[in-house]
Amino acid sequence: MVVTPLQSLILPEITVFASLVYLPHGVRVLATWAYGWKAVLALAVGASMSAWLFSPSEDLRLLESALVQSILVGSASAFIAFEIARLAGFDLYFGGSRKLHWKGMIAVGALSSVINSLGQTIVYSGLIDLEKVIWVWAIYAAGDLIGLVACMFALLFIFRWSRVFGALRR
Repeated sequence: MVVTPLQSLILPEITVFASLVYLPHGVRVLATWAYGWKAVLALAVGASMSAWLFSPSEDLRLLESALVQSILVGSASAFIAFEIARLAGFDLYFGGSRKLHWKGMIAVGALSSVINSLGQTIVYSGLIDLEKVIWVWAIYAAGDLIGLVACMFALLFIFRWSRVFGALRR
């Protein structure tokens, strides 16, 4: 309700494709961290419902042919990033180590953001003007990463508050 209207004023042609603050990317990364490959189907269903509920019908008609591919790319991007990290020797999934590694989560989220932004740019390449492709890619990547960082900060404060309130109850 804040970011999208402001972004629409500045970059109306790009707002249809990407958001500067995309909070669901944080949900993608955290869900994949917790559930691994099983999160991909749930994320695809959630993204489908979100597109149906929140996208203006004219945007859905414009993007209809590429929407399924877009949802699959977005839903699988975090899983692909976690698997790349695992193959590189960094098992960052829940249960892979005793502690949550925030730096590793941000790194995987950034890699997932790059995978998602490149995939989305390819999916929508037929709909995006060639001179705007770099802008769309950059906004996808930045928006995903900003959304992840915002979710991580929110979780950090929620965990901290739960510890404080838990200590007060004792």
